[in-house]
Amino acid sequence: MEEFLTVHRSHLALVSLEVPLISNLPVWSNISLIRQYHENMPLEEAKTFALELLHRFGMAEIADKRNSSLTAEERFCVMLIRAAMVRDAVVVLDRPFRLLPDLPDGLLFTDALRKVNDLIAEVHIFDYNWEKERYRTADGTEN
Repeated sequence: MEEFLTVHRSHLALVSLEVPLISNLPVWSNISLIRQYHENMPLEEAKTFALELLHRFGMAEIADKRNSSLTAEERFCVMLIRAAMVRDAVVVLDRPFRLLPDLPDGLLFTDALRKVNDLIAEVHIFDYNWEKERYRTADGTEN
């Protein structure tokens, strides 16, 4: 995985336990910081964009919450939205079932990715082999 990360460094958008949300910032700020930092986007414009993305997920009401107040699913979605803020994002879901261990399958990941598909160039999921079955649908095909 390290080689992959190195090759895609400039557009890498990692969703991982190793890249947590900044705990003392509200959700909207965690998301908007990416465009503010990488593109010098003005604060209000970045905040508006972050709020629009939260609205796509039906999560506008969590905009002012901090990391510790989020459910595991909310946290995953916020981390994904933050990752999608990277221009031409190469999104990497690093062992996503570690973020949401109680999920029976990967449908939440697929549905969440669809909501930001227009912002993402590529998606890669790195997970353990023993989690492979959790990515299959009821008819046996992979998500």
